[in-house]
Amino acid sequence: QPFMRAIMEAQFPAPGRTINIKTFLPGSGTEVMELCRPSDSRLEHVDFECLFSCLSLRLLLRVFGSLLLERRVIFTADKLSTLSQCCHAVVALLYPFVWQHTYIPVLPSAMLDIVCTPTPFIVGLLSSSLTHLNELPLEEVLVVDLGNNRFLRKMDDEDSILPSKLQSALENVLERRRELANDRGADSMSDTSHLSTVVSEAFVRFFVELVGHYPLFITAEREDGYSSSSSSSPAPCSFHREGFRKAIPSKTVRRFLEAFMETQMFGWFIQERELHRQALRGLFEVRVQEYLDSINDNEHRRVNRFLKGLGNRMKFLSKK
Repeated sequence: QPFMRAIMEAQFPAPGRTINIKTFLPGSGTEVMELCRPSDSRLEHVDFECLFSCLSLRLLLRVFGSLLLERRVIFTADKLSTLSQCCHAVVALLYPFVWQHTYIPVLPSAMLDIVCTPTPFIVGLLSSSLTHLNELPLEEVLVVDLGNNRFLRKMDDEDSILPSKLQSALENVLERRRELANDRGADSMSDTSHLSTVVSEAFVRFFVELVGHYPLFITAEREDGYSSSSSSSPAPCSFHREGFRKAIPSKTVRRFLEAFMETQMFGWFIQERELHRQALRGLFEVRVQEYLDSINDNEHRRVNRFLKGLGNRMKFLSKK
């Protein structure tokens, strides 16, 4: 009880920060424990396998694409634990982006009218509420049945949201997730941390291919009116949207990027990097720097590099 009280009274640490907990333990006297939260908290309490056990890869990637466009998505299941775990896992797939809208992993039936809102949301709903849900005036809502691996409602364009080559590459790696995790010495029956890392890395690589060139288009405006790409400059930074968009040679990727750039997720992502470039050191920033270091200044980015290299990269996960 003294230990739990000390924990509850302590401030919850930010990623990478440490807190000291002082407590008195009978028989051993006063003890100080140092607790450190991981600097990259993207996988805290995330269970991707629950999500994969409920949805096929093809269906999951359709949901993923819909979320990237900030659509309204309802998940239904018979169990509260399935709802909460799958909703949390889906949100974790968006890293390094952060869902900026309503997020309710388990929505009480008394609050069901929330799903009639015209703004984006991620909501989990028990299957027992489906009858009431069908009576509501829903428009442009994706309803995902986790128990039966199907859509109860959709907008019929889910297959064409993600760029086809990037989607195929991502799907190929996810199909091999157990094999790639085992290459790192994981026991897939008892240790899910390696599997989670493989899954997260695959989606991170997807985003690196999509927006990994963004640092080249964030420049600091100096007092003399000239721009500097030096990240050490204390001057305010600005993002050159048009140059960023046109840097993508693939028409299909560029078309998707144009829509994605209009989301609040992307807006927040760029704003954070305009304000705090030096402070961001998560896995995504590490992979972006590796990506930029691997290409020459005059070399065009190619989607097939992702197709050829992603599988091999999985063997070297979390080395940095």
